[in-house]
Amino acid sequence: MLTARPGAFIDAALTAPHAFTPDSWRVGSLTFNHSAPGIISIQPDVAKVSRCVVLSSGIHGDETAPIELIDRLLADILSEQFIPNVPLLLIIGHAEAIKAHTRFIENNLNRLFGGWNEEKNEEHYLANQLQTAVSDFFAAQPDDMTRWHLDLHSAIRESYHYMFGVIPTTPTARDVRPMAALLNDAKMDATVLSQSPSPTFSWYSANHHGALAATLEMGRVAPLFENDMREYEPLDRTLRGLLKAATLPTELAPMRFYRVTRTLTKHTDQFALTFPSSAKNFTPFEQGALLATDQGQEIYAEHEGEVVIFPNANVHVGHRAGLLATPFEPTVNQPIYVHAPQKASA
Repeated sequence: MLTARPGAFIDAALTAPHAFTPDSWRVGSLTFNHSAPGIISIQPDVAKVSRCVVLSSGIHGDETAPIELIDRLLADILSEQFIPNVPLLLIIGHAEAIKAHTRFIENNLNRLFGGWNEEKNEEHYLANQLQTAVSDFFAAQPDDMTRWHLDLHSAIRESYHYMFGVIPTTPTARDVRPMAALLNDAKMDATVLSQSPSPTFSWYSANHHGALAATLEMGRVAPLFENDMREYEPLDRTLRGLLKAATLPTELAPMRFYRVTRTLTKHTDQFALTFPSSAKNFTPFEQGALLATDQGQEIYAEHEGEVVIFPNANVHVGHRAGLLATPFEPTVNQPIYVHAPQKASA
């Protein structure tokens, strides 16, 4: 049984799998199931709100503020200072990368959630384990419950928007205003609507389980326990509201919105960006500006003010080297859809 001591869940998450014993216990009206070192579910005797929530962190080992936030939340639940009204799955993901304070060991874990992986290394094993944990959690809940998944990260580079969320695309149209309003309530600076499939953890939950899902970028990377957690108090408050409140926020302003127009993919080892690798997230470009080259192919900005997000030329061939997006103003009384656009038939 985990204690309510802050840091206890982090210590458990970093335990070697062979030294871990699964455990279940009760505290008040809550049943805890600690199924793996960094995976714990919390089930109320009676869910007072018809939603279930996954909060994940540590998918990249050097992104530590989300890990601390999840740990503190669990400590408050175990001490009964905070009692959720919904089923909850908490995840601290990549223990080996966390201990090494590195993004990943061999493969980017957040590109491995497209389905079952041949378990060639630690990341492939972890992706399978986490997909199974999420699937089992959602399967244990009533079908009429709204499913949510927020995958918490920290950015590895500076950004014109210090905190922002990326909502993954889905195969069918779905109004994502509830998620966008939640991010706005959490004082996130921007929301980015993706337009193409990408095997991230939040994409997995959205596409395989119909969850309202988002990847949240919380500030900048820092060593474990060296984050200024005061920066994340609005997000912590909003997440606790998601776990407790019958009604959720609906306001979308003043948050900025962007829609992804293209994905920069590294097709060969000759891929190169034309701007400095230190460029901030949301750096804008003039229409016609040369952005990247790849074995003779030239990639230009197609829209005035097109911005780049997550630029990184040092990825594996075939992987995403950045997103290109344009700002837009949502119509607040109309649905906001984030599914991949369908080509009109001839």
